Amino acid sequence: MLYLPFKLEAVLESKEADTNSKQTEQKLSESLRKKCEQNQHLLLYVQTLNKNGLTMPEYADKLNRDMRSVKNRNIIYPVGDGIFVHILANLEDIRDHYIPVEPSFGMELDLLLDEIEVRLAEYVEELEGITDETKRAEIVQKIVDRMVSIRDGALPRAKKNGNSGNGHSGNGNSNVNGNHANGNGNGGKSHGSMWRLLGNGKSKNKIVLTRAQYQGLQYLLKCKLEGLGVLEPMIRDNYIEDISCSGLGNIFVEHKIFGGVKTAIGFGAHLELDKFVIQLAERVKHPVTFRNPCVDATLPDGSRVNIVYGTDVSKRGSNFTIRKFSPVPMSIIEVIESGGLNYEMAAYLSLIIQEHMNIFVSGETASGKTTLLNALALFIPPENKIVSIEDTPELQVPHPNWIRGVTRESTKSSESTNVTMFDLLKAALRQRPNIIIVGEIRGAEGAIAFQAMQTGHACMSTFHASSVTKLIQRLTGNPICVPKSYVDNLNVVITCQAVRLPDGRTGRRITSINEIISYDSVTDTFSFIEVFVWDPVNDTFIFRGDQNSYLMEYKIAPKRGLSHDRRREIYQQIKQRAKILQRLKEQGIAGFYDLYAFLSKAYRDGHFK
Repeated sequence: MLYLPFKLEAVLESKEADTNSKQTEQKLSESLRKKCEQNQHLLLYVQTLNKNGLTMPEYADKLNRDMRSVKNRNIIYPVGDGIFVHILANLEDIRDHYIPVEPSFGMELDLLLDEIEVRLAEYVEELEGITDETKRAEIVQKIVDRMVSIRDGALPRAKKNGNSGNGHSGNGNSNVNGNHANGNGNGGKSHGSMWRLLGNGKSKNKIVLTRAQYQGLQYLLKCKLEGLGVLEPMIRDNYIEDISCSGLGNIFVEHKIFGGVKTAIGFGAHLELDKFVIQLAERVKHPVTFRNPCVDATLPDGSRVNIVYGTDVSKRGSNFTIRKFSPVPMSIIEVIESGGLNYEMAAYLSLIIQEHMNIFVSGETASGKTTLLNALALFIPPENKIVSIEDTPELQVPHPNWIRGVTRESTKSSESTNVTMFDLLKAALRQRPNIIIVGEIRGAEGAIAFQAMQTGHACMSTFHASSVTKLIQRLTGNPICVPKSYVDNLNVVITCQAVRLPDGRTGRRITSINEIISYDSVTDTFSFIEVFVWDPVNDTFIFRGDQNSYLMEYKIAPKRGLSHDRRREIYQQIKQRAKILQRLKEQGIAGFYDLYAFLSKAYRDGHFK
C-alpha cells in the first residue's frame, strides 16, 4: 500500500499536463528545476504536489545536522539511481512523512510486470542454471530489451478500463495498491494511457514504451531481482539507521537527521505482508515457517534483519526490523562533531588504545556502541595485527592485517556444525594478534576474553550495561561468570547513552569514561575513577581525571618513558593530541579512511607517538 498525505492523481501526457508542467516549474527553485529536467518522474511528482495545492519543496544535494532544527520541513534529497526522498512536515503527528519518489512513480506498470513475467517463461532455457543474482538480473534485462520498443514522446491515448488507481481519499490520505496506479487491459489493447502492446501479445510482438516508462521498468526489475522490492529506497538511503515494520500499516524509519519518520509505504492486508516477509527471509537464505517464525540474519549489504512471521506470535501481523549497515563508518572526528565526545576525550582514548589497554564500550541498545568502537579502531597502531569476532558482521577496521571472524549456525539442510564466539575467541589466541575486538560479549566468551587479558592480549568489546556497576554485576554473574579477581584486567569502561539534550532533542553521548583500579577481596568491592563525565545541563564534558588519572600516571606514563617525577607531563600529551585532531578537522581531514591514511603516515614519521 502507498499511503500519501495527498491525493495521487496521474499527470497525463497532454496539453493540460504541459500547462501544469510550466506552472509548476515557475514555482521551483533553480536546483530542483534542473533535477526535474533530468528526471521526468520527479517532475511528475512535484506536478502532483502542485495539483494538491502544496508548497513546492526545497532541494538539497546533501543533508546536514543543522536541518534538524528546521520546522515544517519540506525537503527533497537524492539517494542514488534516480531515487529521491521527500521529507514533508506532518502537522497532525510528531513523525514527519518520508515519501520515496522512485523512477516508476506515476506509471501504470503493474500489469506490464505481469506481462513480462508471462513472456519470460518462453526464455527459461536462457535462465536455467544461473544462480548468481547479479548475472541472472543482467540476462533478464537483456531478454526484456528484446521484448520492448522505445518511442520518444507520448503514446497514443486510449480509453481505460477498470480503476484509475487514484485510490480512496479519506482524511487526506490516499491508499493505492502497490507502488503504482492500476489499469486493466489485454494483449493488443492499450493498458491505460501509459503503455500498450502491438499485435496479439505473443513474444514476437513488441511492448511499446516511452523512455521514462522503460527506465521505470528497469528500476522495478532491478528491485525485484537484486534488491528488496518496496524497501529499496530506504535500503539505499544512507541517512537511514533503522527500518521498522510493526505489522499492518505504515513502515517507520529512524533518520540520522530528522529522527523518527513515517514512510508512505506500508501493508494493508496480512496476506500481502506475510508474502513479503517470506520473500525477505528467502532473500537472506533463512526461511521462516509457522514452526520456525523468528529469524535473525544479515542482508547482502551487511545490515542486520530480524523477522517475526505470523499472527499467532505477532498479533498485529508479521513484522521485521532492519538495522542499517553504513558503507563507511563515522570517524572519531565525525563522532566529535556530532557531539558524542570532545577532542580531549578522543586524545585520552588514543593514548589508551595505542598502549594496548583493555576497553569495553558499554551502553543500552542503540546508544552508539558499535559506531564508537569502529571510530576508535582508527587509533590502533597501523602495524598491528587485529582479530575481530562477531555474530553479525558490523565492525569495520581499516587496517590491512585484519582477521575477521564471524559465527556460524548449523542448519538442517547442511552438515555444518555451530561455530560460536567462544570457538572463535579460542582460535584467536593462537593467531598472535596485537589486539582482539569482540563485537559483543554476552556469554561464556567473556571468561575467555578475560583469560586473554591475563595473558597480555589487548581486548576491546561492546557490552550491554548502563553503568560500571551494572557491567561488573553482569560480568561476574551467570552466564558470563568472570571471577571477580579478574575484573581489574579491564582498564577502561566507556559508557554511551541516548540522552535528551538541553534543547529538547535526543542525541548520543559518552556519559562517562571510567578507569577500573582494583578489586578488594576483603570488602568485596571494586574501585574505579570517573575520568570524564557528561554535563547534561550544558551538554559539555568535564575532565575530572585531569591531574588525577591512575592509568595515565601509573600505566601510560612509564610505558612512554616518563619517570615518576615527570609522570604528569602525560596530560600535556593529551592536550597536544587534542590540538592535532582539531587541526585535522579544520584542514578537512575528517573522513574515516582519510583520517586513517593521515594517522598511518603520522605514526610512520613519528609525529603521533
